[in-house]
Amino acid sequence: MAGRSLSPVLITDVAIVGAGPAGTAAATHLAAAGRDVVVVDKAVFPRDKCCGDGLTTLALRELERLGFEPTSVTDWQPVDGAVLRSPTGRQVRVPLPPGPGTYAAVAPRLQLDAALVDVAAKAGATVLQGHGFGGELTDRGDHVVLAVEGHAPIAARYVVAADGMWSPVRKALGVGPEGYLGEWHAFRQYVGNVDGPARDELFVWFDEDLLPGYAWSFPLPGGRVNVGFGVLRDGTRRIQEMRAIWAGLLDRPHVRAALGPRASGEGRHTAWPIPARVDTATLASGRVLFAGDAAMATDVLTGEGIGQALLTGRLAAEAILAGGALAPGVVTARYRADVHHHLLADHRMSAWLGRILAHRRGARGAIAILDHAGEWGRRNFARWMFEDEPRAILLTPSRWHRRFLAGPGAFAR
Repeated sequence: MAGRSLSPVLITDVAIVGAGPAGTAAATHLAAAGRDVVVVDKAVFPRDKCCGDGLTTLALRELERLGFEPTSVTDWQPVDGAVLRSPTGRQVRVPLPPGPGTYAAVAPRLQLDAALVDVAAKAGATVLQGHGFGGELTDRGDHVVLAVEGHAPIAARYVVAADGMWSPVRKALGVGPEGYLGEWHAFRQYVGNVDGPARDELFVWFDEDLLPGYAWSFPLPGGRVNVGFGVLRDGTRRIQEMRAIWAGLLDRPHVRAALGPRASGEGRHTAWPIPARVDTATLASGRVLFAGDAAMATDVLTGEGIGQALLTGRLAAEAILAGGALAPGVVTARYRADVHHHLLADHRMSAWLGRILAHRRGARGAIAILDHAGEWGRRNFARWMFEDEPRAILLTPSRWHRRFLAGPGAFAR
C-alpha cells in the first residue's frame, strides 16, 4: 500500500498503536527502510510516563541503532556503577567499565519519549498525536482497518500494537489475559535538593520488607533523583501495604543518608503495574504484532522494560520487512521465533535468580559474594546486571562470541 489518503480511510503499509519506545523503535526502523508508517497515540508529547527512568546497556545499544542522540535529552545522566545494599546493611559498589562508551544512563521519560517521537518523525514516519486507537480493528484479508479516535480509520498491511500492558488492541482482538495485574508493582517520585552521595551514585536497596523487590535512587542532573520501589506480586501483598511502605521510604536512615538531609519530594508520587510474562504472552494475532509492555516483555528480575521495548519494536519491524509480501503467518512466525531467541532464555534465568533474591538469605549472600569478588568480578557483574550481554548467554551457545563482556559501551564515538 502506498501512503495515501482515500477519504474516509488513510492507507499505509504499517499502522503502529502507541508512540512509546516500542512503537517509535518499530516506526523508525520501518520508515528508514522505506515503508510508509503511521503511528497513533492518544497522548500529546512531551508527556510523562511513570517509570524508574533507568537505561541498561541493552536499551542504550538499541537507542544507538535508531540514530538517537543523547544530547536530545536535556537531563541525560550517564551512570558508571551502582551501590547495592543487602538486608543486613552491607553495601557494595559495582563499577561499570570506564569506557569507551556508556553502559548505563538515566533519562526522564518525559524527555526521552518525546525525543524518540522526533527520531521516528525524522525517519519518515507520520505520528498522529492526540489520536488513540478507537477500539475496533477489522481484518479485511490482505489488510486490517483500524479505528482511530478523532481521525479517519487507517488501513494497513500490518499493525504493531505497542499500546501498553492493558493493550486496547489486544482487548479488541480478544486475545489478552483477563484480570492480569502484572508481575511487579512500583511507586516512583522525583526528589530534589539531593546533596548526599545519591546525587551522583545509583543506589539499589534490598530492604527485608521489600523482598521480593527493591528500592532505588537513580541520579539526574541538578541535584535531582528518581526514587522508588518495586515489589513482585506474590499473592500476599495488598496495594494499601505498598502505600504504607512508600510513606516512610524516604525517611529510612540509609535512604536519608544517601539523599542528604535537605532532600524533598517534588510533586506527587505515581504508581504503575509492570508485566513480565513474555514466555506465555500472545506475541501476534493475524496481522497484528504486540511489542513492549503489550508483549509483557519486561525483565522479571528487575522490572526494567525500556530495553526490551526497544528490542521488540525492532524485531517486529524486521519481521515485517523480511516477510511483508508473504502470508502474515510467515511474519508472525518469524517474530515469535526472534522474540523467544532474544528474551525467553533470559526470562527463565531471571525468574530463577529472582527466586534466590526474593529471600533475605539469598539477597544477603549474593551481595556478600560481590563484596569479596574483587574489582574484575564486580565490574563484570555490573555489566551483566545492566544487560550488556544476555543474562542467559552461558546457556545459549548460539549467542556466544569472542568478545563476550569485552566490547565498548554504546555511543562510543
